[in-house]
Amino acid sequence: MKKVIAGAIIALAFVFIYKSCSLHEEDEQKLREQSVLIQEQISNVSKLVVIEGHYAEVYNYADSKQLFGSLITADKKALVVVNAEVTVSYDLSQLDYELDIEAKTVRLRNIPDPLININPDLEYYDVTADYFNPFNADDYNNIKRKVGDELLNKVKNSTMLDNAENRLLSELSKLLLLTNAMDWTLEYRQEAIQDTNRLEILLD
Repeated sequence: MKKVIAGAIIALAFVFIYKSCSLHEEDEQKLREQSVLIQEQISNVSKLVVIEGHYAEVYNYADSKQLFGSLITADKKALVVVNAEVTVSYDLSQLDYELDIEAKTVRLRNIPDPLININPDLEYYDVTADYFNPFNADDYNNIKRKVGDELLNKVKNSTMLDNAENRLLSELSKLLLLTNAMDWTLEYRQEAIQDTNRLEILLD
């Protein structure tokens, strides 16, 4: 009888150990699956956030060159019609993050700055120049540079950067919802993010 009881106890012990190992393996497998899902979500976010805009303006270019002191003035001028496509984007493939599986935490260490890309199309009208002050490559380069600088200032003073940040926040909010649903923690700048409002404050 004692042998039967001892055998039963040993058998139960083996069953308990086996189930414990199986549950531990299932937890590890679940964590690995969750980490893969989170990495896929971050990869999807990396392919996004682009805001596009269009600018049209007329630019007057004028240049004067004095010869022989101030006896002769050689002028040149041009009317330039500018049509520009502007995009504001985040290259989130450069997102610096750490995936801590044991702590079930996604740590966003750094979010890259927005990229402003300006593609101007310039059309020249009413181009006139004196013989001693002709148009050359430097003039066209200067016009393109000045137009680019003016457009960059307009973009920075417009709502395009705010709109791009809102798109960024929208995509990162999806990551926040995913981590919360899987009982993970999303951190940015060493602070746990509980909701999108806090995330928006930290992005500013």
